[in-house]
Amino acid sequence: MAAFTVTNLTPDEIRSVYPLIREAIPGLDLAAWLKFARQHTAARRSAHNGIMVARRAGRAFPCGLFCYRVDQDLERGRVLIAEHFVAVDLLDPQAVLAALVEELEALGKRLGCAAVRSIVHGGEGTVAGGLFAAGHAPEASLLGKSLQPGKFPCATGPKAGASAPASSG
Repeated sequence: MAAFTVTNLTPDEIRSVYPLIREAIPGLDLAAWLKFARQHTAARRSAHNGIMVARRAGRAFPCGLFCYRVDQDLERGRVLIAEHFVAVDLLDPQAVLAALVEELEALGKRLGCAAVRSIVHGGEGTVAGGLFAAGHAPEASLLGKSLQPGKFPCATGPKAGASAPASSG
């Protein structure tokens, strides 16, 4: 595997990863990204959330990232939550993803977390495959409903072949 470095995004690098995050969220505008990224790269919050960036050894431009936050879970205690994975490389995007996943697990341990939860948004099948290969497994379902119709599209019901939970009454 090619050598990568994975480090916390610094405030002065926020604009350089905008094209990457647009791979995960194509409709994201620059102002929204800058606001989000500034909040996640503030030094006072680095123990609780951030953005990790991968670079191929010897290269300055980032080729992957994920956003993270630490949450408190009733069953597991401290849990590292990661989402918005991006791994872009013309020759070997799987190697970028493998470096991100390796750092995800190391970061969780450094932050004193008991577990890692990765949120894989629709259309990120490669990301899910890389996480499964590293031992990650489904543990729950995440459902969403937009409270601003038309602004944040979510599924309006179960997909074909899926069924809604049975009611208890």
